[in-house]
Amino acid sequence: MSASSISGRFRRLNKTQKLSAAGISAVAAAALSLSLVPGNAEAETEPQALSASPVVFGSAAGAPQARTIQASLIEQHSSAEKMVKAIDAAKAKKAAAVKAKINAVAVAEANAKKAEAKEKAAAQWKAKKAAAKRSTHTASRSETRTHVYANNLDGWIREALSIMKAKGIPGTYEGLHRNIMRESSGNPNAINDWDINAINGVPSIGLLQIIKPTFDAYHVSGTPHTQYDPVANLTASANYAADKYGSIDNVDSAY
Repeated sequence: MSASSISGRFRRLNKTQKLSAAGISAVAAAALSLSLVPGNAEAETEPQALSASPVVFGSAAGAPQARTIQASLIEQHSSAEKMVKAIDAAKAKKAAAVKAKINAVAVAEANAKKAEAKEKAAAQWKAKKAAAKRSTHTASRSETRTHVYANNLDGWIREALSIMKAKGIPGTYEGLHRNIMRESSGNPNAINDWDINAINGVPSIGLLQIIKPTFDAYHVSGTPHTQYDPVANLTASANYAADKYGSIDNVDSAY
């Protein structure tokens, strides 16, 4: 077969066939070069036998390495995905913790506001009730008061003195007035809400700032049974002072 015929057929081969043909040509060229070695060279060295292992050409030679690289890339991708998921989970957990903290603070603030509103409402109700009670006492006293005495400090003192005289309780206008001005400045609704009596739940009330246990013990019959009534307050206080000090006139300080 001529060289031109071989060349034409070689051009019609596919890529794999061309690679195989190229390999065969290389082997043939090697064999030809060996046949051209001089006789004495053959005696000195013997040509090495061709390996029985198949010769791998082209991309087939890099297939194991490519598979190794591919496996490494897959593993790296999997690790990256795990890392992203872990980061996302950590972010979600942190966000949930922040949200829970914000909610807890909001709930605490709401509860504090409710408690404050409840306490304020209770205080307002208590003050309103006390005001209504004082108003009732004052109205009751005004309705039962005789027209002989004026409904003011001077009239209250004069009426109290008349009752004290009838009951045998010592005391003078000056003694009552002096202690009234020190204790309440003439306010029949005055109440001490800070001293030891108030702390113990029995605040001092009225013109002469008498506590309820003392008022109850020394109340003068014929007067309203309430500390807020000015005449009842004066007569009970004067009765107590007479028992402890001989007379309200002898009192010059807290008693």
